[in-house]
Amino acid sequence: MYAVGFAMRALAERLGGDGDMWETLGLLHDADWEETKDTPNEHTKHTLRWLADMGETDGPIVHALMSHNRKHTGLAELEGNMEWALETVDELTGFIVAVALMRPDKKLATVELSSIMKKWKNKAFAAAVEREQIAQCEEKLGIPLPEFINLTLKAMQDNHEALGL
Repeated sequence: MYAVGFAMRALAERLGGDGDMWETLGLLHDADWEETKDTPNEHTKHTLRWLADMGETDGPIVHALMSHNRKHTGLAELEGNMEWALETVDELTGFIVAVALMRPDKKLATVELSSIMKKWKNKAFAAAVEREQIAQCEEKLGIPLPEFINLTLKAMQDNHEALGL
């Protein structure tokens, strides 16, 4: 969640969004994952209930959380750059971590765009990552895939200590 939060802040800066709000969404988007990983149709619903208990039942973060797991919950469709940024960057941060963990030093600092792109082409590498979901950055956000990957990588590298990589 930290990686997604850092990447979301960088995307907000690139796309003219509210960095604090976007980063908060990145931090919250999988808050209930440990409780719901075996029941995908419940993922995000727990977080939405927690927020409702705190009086947060409306607004951009609530809607974005509702759209985050729409494939399983059908709560809301994706709308706007913040929601599309989360949709596309969520899978990418995991892919970048997988690339880093394959390096001898297991450090983000030594990961380069070229090594990510090489692994990207190898469909057997991190096969569970939905590359098509990430590639929507071009159509939905107007950011070419290599630039999108590089922006996310830099955000993660700039915060490598918090990520433990």
